[in-house]
Amino acid sequence: MTISTKGRYALRIIIDLAENDNGSYIPMKQVAQRQRLSLKYLEHILSILKQNNIVEGLHGKGGGYKLTRKPEEYTVGEILRLVEGDLAPVACLECGATPCENMEHCRTLEMWKGLHNLIDEYFDGITIRDLMQDDTDPSKKVDRSFLAASL
Repeated sequence: MTISTKGRYALRIIIDLAENDNGSYIPMKQVAQRQRLSLKYLEHILSILKQNNIVEGLHGKGGGYKLTRKPEEYTVGEILRLVEGDLAPVACLECGATPCENMEHCRTLEMWKGLHNLIDEYFDGITIRDLMQDDTDPSKKVDRSFLAASL
């Protein structure tokens, strides 16, 4: 399993929208500049996020995007599965995969299932709020030590 740029950028976009939330819509151009992403690629990712009610958008003057929920209500796993698909480490465990002809005799299947569960549990245990950082307010600093410790 490799997380593509689309998955990594989707997380960056959502974190950016969360960190810069002031109650109004945030123009795509501002997000693109802060995250150093092409506007076209940003539009593609935001389209996926909007279709799945992760963000809401408004066109025209004063338009842009904002989150539909609080940052602590989004998990990294939710976002990655949305833009990447299944996070299965092997093809036979992907959603909708054709059952492998060796599945009933596979000596490694349980190991791969265990890894898949660990991946899902790990990413589902991290919220967007956990990844946010507010350097201007020390009371809002996030302790990220649990991220490395949980592995």
